[in-house]
Amino acid sequence: MRTTSYYPVIMTGDVSGTANFYQRHFRFEPLFSSDWYVHLQSTEDEKVILAILDGDHETIPTGHRGRSTGLLLNFEVDDVDAIYARLKEADLPMLLDIRNEAFGQRHFITADPNGVLIDIITPIPPSPEFAAQYQASALPHG
Repeated sequence: MRTTSYYPVIMTGDVSGTANFYQRHFRFEPLFSSDWYVHLQSTEDEKVILAILDGDHETIPTGHRGRSTGLLLNFEVDDVDAIYARLKEADLPMLLDIRNEAFGQRHFITADPNGVLIDIITPIPPSPEFAAQYQASALPHG
């Protein structure tokens, strides 16, 4: 299978509110908008895509309609501290305060209005014990 695109779709009861949240706080813009679906693209990287879908829409098979749960979106960024300061000032909930992890991340976790977790990450060098678990090409540098 040759994949030409891959992106998460958040099923929600508030399509416009959720789309506005990602536009306002994460610099997405709509490429397609309707009352049941919004296709968002990052204004900073065209390969970063996110879609918002009415969880009760007929295109979702009966028995699988509803709201997204158990989802964690990871956004790797150049400067996690700047994003943290901006989102904290915007009063987004900080579910996990900013911190360094031995496995090679400086990150924090917030949530969207649906409760979808959002992990904002800047890779950092891992501790020696975690570095030994990485492929050499996957080790963060910095």
